[in-house]
Amino acid sequence: ELGSGPQGLTPQAAVERLRRDGPNSVKDEATRSVFSLLLRQFESPLVLILVFAAVVAGVVQEWLEASIILAIVLGSTALSFTQEYRASAAVAELRRRLALTAKARRGGQVVSVPFSDLVAGDIVLLSAGAVVPADGLVLQALDLLVSEAALTGESFPVEKRPAVLPESTPLAARTNSVFLGTSVRSGTAEILVVQTGQATQYGAIAQRLKTKPVETDFARGIRRFGSLLIRVMIVMVIFVLTMNQLLGRPFLESLLFAVALGVGLSPELLPAIISVTLSAGARDLAKRGVIVRQLDAIENLGGMTVFCTDKTGTLTEGEIVLKAVLDARGQDAPAVAKLAFLNAAFETGIDNPLDKAIVTAGEKGALTTDGYVKVDEIPYDFTRKRLTIVAQAADTPATRLMITKGAFTNVLDLCSTWMDGDGEKPLTADARTKLEAYYQAQGEEGLRVLALATRRMEVRPDYVIADEAQMCFEGFLAFFDPPKPEAAGAIADLAALGVSVKVVSGDNRHVVAYVAKALGLDATAMLTGAELAAMKDEALWNRAERTTLFAEIDPQQKERIVRALQRTGHSVGYLGDGINDAPALYAADVGVTVNTAVDVARSSADVVLLHRDLGVLRQGIEGGRRTFANTLKYICITISANFGNMISMAVATSFLPFLPMTAVQILLNNFLSDLPAITISSDTVEPSQVATAQRMGIGDIQRFMIVFGLISSVFDIATFAVLIHVFKASAETFQTSWFVESLLTELAVLMVLRTHGPAWRSRPGRLLVWTTVAVTLVALVSPYLGPVSALFRLTPLPPALLATLVVIVAAYALATEAAKHWFFIHRMGSRARPPAPLLSGART
Repeated sequence: ELGSGPQGLTPQAAVERLRRDGPNSVKDEATRSVFSLLLRQFESPLVLILVFAAVVAGVVQEWLEASIILAIVLGSTALSFTQEYRASAAVAELRRRLALTAKARRGGQVVSVPFSDLVAGDIVLLSAGAVVPADGLVLQALDLLVSEAALTGESFPVEKRPAVLPESTPLAARTNSVFLGTSVRSGTAEILVVQTGQATQYGAIAQRLKTKPVETDFARGIRRFGSLLIRVMIVMVIFVLTMNQLLGRPFLESLLFAVALGVGLSPELLPAIISVTLSAGARDLAKRGVIVRQLDAIENLGGMTVFCTDKTGTLTEGEIVLKAVLDARGQDAPAVAKLAFLNAAFETGIDNPLDKAIVTAGEKGALTTDGYVKVDEIPYDFTRKRLTIVAQAADTPATRLMITKGAFTNVLDLCSTWMDGDGEKPLTADARTKLEAYYQAQGEEGLRVLALATRRMEVRPDYVIADEAQMCFEGFLAFFDPPKPEAAGAIADLAALGVSVKVVSGDNRHVVAYVAKALGLDATAMLTGAELAAMKDEALWNRAERTTLFAEIDPQQKERIVRALQRTGHSVGYLGDGINDAPALYAADVGVTVNTAVDVARSSADVVLLHRDLGVLRQGIEGGRRTFANTLKYICITISANFGNMISMAVATSFLPFLPMTAVQILLNNFLSDLPAITISSDTVEPSQVATAQRMGIGDIQRFMIVFGLISSVFDIATFAVLIHVFKASAETFQTSWFVESLLTELAVLMVLRTHGPAWRSRPGRLLVWTTVAVTLVALVSPYLGPVSALFRLTPLPPALLATLVVIVAAYALATEAAKHWFFIHRMGSRARPPAPLLSGART
């Protein structure tokens, strides 16, 4: 029915089908079009209120007011659209670099195809670690186990094999089918793609539930913060409108003023600022070899306090070499090398560096599989920790050879005999003790040791795990992976950033301790998998924080370690690249993997490293902290300025016989002050803000808002008093003066509060400087430019008045600088970290 066959679709048929059926994506890609992004700028309630105000002004034929409001609306939306478009384009490019691909057979050739380009009728090849790219039927399978927990909730992998099942078979019982979003735990298979995109089981569920991406605490904090400000400002606007009506001012003028006030006081740029800042941070991190899969993870990366990692490839070179092949007595053993080569060469499940090292060494020694035929395979899994191959030798047709390779203890437990130089002998307690002692001695030398055992079997159709018994211990395979010379320095650099490194490894305790000593880690602070399994959660919460090395850890224990560290208040990063790392990657506050990781690890991680190097990770953490610092600058500066303006407006409206500023002046003020704010993503960040994870809780933000908002209001009220009692200002002079003073104070507070230290010691970003200078000049000269002053009802200010305003602004900047020193040093502490931060990045 699908017009496919053993050779797959032709490339031409696949292109035509993709055009007809659309991309293999659960999400609606059309929503990301330029036109929809432009329309989204007008979805903001604040923009719609402005449009309403322009319509009201037009109805009463106030054409100038209507034109100015519409011009500012278009200017603001164009500014926001431009920034968001650049941000979305940058994110789209990063996602394209991380797009998963599948091996598909097209026209008889196996080619790499992006998930989104797969169509019904494609023949797709699956192997261990792969994410299933679409719904399909199993055509061929070898020991195929698929994890369907994401779809059915079943925690144990399900075996899949070719079969014909009734159409009424429930989803969980369809053992002949695989589904989009599940992952291959072991084995290999070929599948026929039947459904793609929204037609898949996963797509149908997503459509029914209208699922959204998981919201981080940071994103939720930002959303609640913006909503809180808007609610408070709506109350304030209603109060101002009511006061104006009680004072008998014209309703239309009061309405336009209240609307403009609401827009001017609201953090309407907050979503754009965050989007621009995060995308700029993502672009910068990409240049350093750190690619972010979701933007919110940048804050998570910067907020990391504990980093859990395996040792292979991160703390060690990752170039695993087969150092020695030894018999049970510790002597070089060519016969054991041949057995190990057969096991590794015939293995088809999980692609791993240990088998590669065995095959490479065997080929150098002229070993081949000639004379042997693979009969069956019992694939590796993370519970048994071993792999078994059943081979048929040409010279022994009546029997078959079972070769098992794996973790020393797991293989030794299967053995009842051992191979001595004189032949096979019973595995006595004394012999077992000697083997264990030799294994420990090799581990203490930094060698990773696997065991190898054999068993002669009768001929039968297939072989199962239960056959792995009564085996003969043949010998040891010793591998060496030297520590990276630069890893010790990278660990020290992370410690300087307040990030402690913890090693989580399945290797034996002796090898892990050897590597830890070489890198300067505390090798005595160790917890083994067996000890962890015997612990209750409460005990692990206490022990995990004081443990540096987790050795002999089972896959399911990795997630438990992450949860325990989170329970003690840490923001946890986890680096993994294997199938068994996916749960821990998802549980971590920031999951980190490498671009060579298996599909399921890449799809579970938040951050992908192009180079498996802790130095690159350090750069990522510093970049995340810089991005978070710049985001927090806008939030804190905006909330303090808005709160101060609300207080000032409430005071001014209550006693002035006229509006303190016209609607168009408020809108112009707001638009001009937004220009420097939008460049804050390019601002420099002082070293102290990168040295530790920076967080501010709701209490800190409230204190910040009150302290600096009230300082702003004090100087506003002082300005009002000077204008009324000293200069006897008319309505136009008062409005122009406050327009200039308000804009200058917003620019001053931006430059002062952008750094925790003295403002004159911190060099701002070049773009921020130039936009601030430009807007300052506009504020000072606008009242003297005839067309501009007439359009916005500004009037030239006497030199003495203008000089007074400049003095007030300078005094305000100095007062804010002094208050800042008190706030960050005495009130919060220079490195305050509240226990329950509003703007943390933990994943829910």
